[in-house]
Amino acid sequence: MSDYAAVLATLRRARVISPFFVLDVGRPDDTWLPGTALTDGSRALPDTLDAIGARYRTTERRVAASLFFLSYTARLLCPTVAAHVLDGAIPDIRPGNLWWRYDPEQGLRVRLDEPTTGPGIAEAMAPVVDAVRAESGVAAGLLWGNAASSMAGGLRTMAGTGTASPEECLATAAELFADKPFRQAGGFVDFPGEVAFRRSSCCLYYRLDGGGTCGDCPLSPR
Repeated sequence: MSDYAAVLATLRRARVISPFFVLDVGRPDDTWLPGTALTDGSRALPDTLDAIGARYRTTERRVAASLFFLSYTARLLCPTVAAHVLDGAIPDIRPGNLWWRYDPEQGLRVRLDEPTTGPGIAEAMAPVVDAVRAESGVAAGLLWGNAASSMAGGLRTMAGTGTASPEECLATAAELFADKPFRQAGGFVDFPGEVAFRRSSCCLYYRLDGGGTCGDCPLSPR
């Protein structure tokens, strides 16, 4: 099976799990931006953070940055962890192989340019972590915590839908969370029959008007 066919087959298997596991492929219309627009120093990223801040009525740049990266990682890492659990072809989710767009109505949308295989999650995410951190001043550990939360959420969904057993999902988690940025990002809680995760950092959602703490937050419920 060719590289293209293997990735497409894996994405087809993953997309039936839930909407967050859908990752489309191919060049979209002109309203979309290349993934490299996130890392090239253009106005694309700061303008998007401005729009997110306005949408959620926050003047805290780091909160808008965290919300952006939560969406970015959720849409990319759910199908990617599914590929690991399903022993499929790991898609290339580096910025150079992505298209994205943001609008207040539909939120952030991301898609692959080509159905090719790529490196590990940490390597693929690192350029965007660096770019978001440089633009907003948000802590790198918080951003890696957002990525970890998205990975754990994907694994939890797979276990909850019966796509894979909790034991299979936790075995994959042990491999993925061995990468350096994720070693201190949080840990899995021993809870029979489930995939339960507690992160080490807070995503700052509680700082929004009407916001609160998330299910995997280390802070006391608010």
